[in-house]
Amino acid sequence: MTNRIKNFKTSEQLFERAQKTIPGGVNSPVRAFRAVGGNPVFIRAAQGAYLYDEDNNRYIELINSWGPMILGHAHPLVEQAVSQVMRNSFSFGAPTKLEVEMAELIVKMVPSIEKVRMVNSGTEACMAAIRVARGYTGRSKIIKFEGCYHGHADSFLIAAGSGATTMGTPDSLGVTQGVAQDTLIAPYNDLSFVEKLIEANPNQVAAVIVEPVAGNMGCVPPKKGFLEGLRHLCTQHGIVLIFDEVMTGFRLAKGGAQELLGVIPDMTTLGKIIGGGLPVGAYGGKKEIMDCVSPQGKVYQAGTLSGNPLAMAAGYAMLSYLDEHPEVYSYLEKIGRDLREGMMQISQKFNRKFTVNQIGSMITFFFTEKPVENFEDAKQSDLEKFKRYFQGMLRRGIYLAPSQFESLFLSTALQEADIQEILVAHEQALSEIL
Repeated sequence: MTNRIKNFKTSEQLFERAQKTIPGGVNSPVRAFRAVGGNPVFIRAAQGAYLYDEDNNRYIELINSWGPMILGHAHPLVEQAVSQVMRNSFSFGAPTKLEVEMAELIVKMVPSIEKVRMVNSGTEACMAAIRVARGYTGRSKIIKFEGCYHGHADSFLIAAGSGATTMGTPDSLGVTQGVAQDTLIAPYNDLSFVEKLIEANPNQVAAVIVEPVAGNMGCVPPKKGFLEGLRHLCTQHGIVLIFDEVMTGFRLAKGGAQELLGVIPDMTTLGKIIGGGLPVGAYGGKKEIMDCVSPQGKVYQAGTLSGNPLAMAAGYAMLSYLDEHPEVYSYLEKIGRDLREGMMQISQKFNRKFTVNQIGSMITFFFTEKPVENFEDAKQSDLEKFKRYFQGMLRRGIYLAPSQFESLFLSTALQEADIQEILVAHEQALSEIL
């Protein structure tokens, strides 16, 4: 039996109120449920593998605050760490011992990082990383990949141009063409296209920034040789290779996707997970690159709340646990694989083929038969079916990402009974739309 939910009355009332004072009624666009219809659910509390909304409905949680809750919500170790530190105040705007300990732990765990700077979000980390890469190389242009998301800084809100020699165009009002001309767009998993961009812009590309496993077109792993090829091209042309591991860092392995996949970038951006769910980010990399950052170098970046003690305490507790318990990753891989295989078996019952991409605890069910290897593939998904599927799962108490183009994130709090409940709901939801 699945949990059937019928009453969203309080959430609906809150959304009506919110739209009067908050643009679109939400503080981040995907929360508005525009891609899936209906109104957003307002969350009151979370514990372990479950969310509870303002109408006291319970959901099995498959977003986990977009990644950081690897151990589930309100984990006792993280709660205890934060409660101990908050007695000494919440922010100092001055150096703390916790910052040093956190930096040492990150350097120990992440293969590419020799020095690290704390910031306040993944967006800020990526924005700073490309500034540092430009300062280090003395070049202006960057290459990013269509469908990869690196936050909402101007340089990243760029749509693809018409070819390898064409710069991108602004994808948001407020982004100038002057900014857009320095961002070049390539299809994810297309190494030859990247090579053409570099050849068409000789000695102009400062950085290639990529999600080593894409999570913002749905979960899309790299094709064999893609990351290795990027590494080779960047080394050959003196380009800084940046892995955006805001989602994958510490989630796919202790050392992130770079450890799991065996490709080491020059710089890495982190977020979410290193704060145990509190607002935080970081960027780091080779010593000679990071020594360009002020006050040691001439690339300026600052922040009053950077290294906030509450975030450092939560993150240190989380990362220490992950460092000491490698079995976490084998368990996450198991439940991810169980969920993928269960979804595929159910699809066969309907004599239909769908694509399920999964790596470790990241997974996406695509409403397309075609393999999904890039954003163009992902866009072939039947969005109307996903919309109805999402609502069917929500009514059965399964909280999915409210977009076909987002990865799901699993936690160790999920048990076998939860996976089975998800699969039962999955089959029932499919039966309504197929």
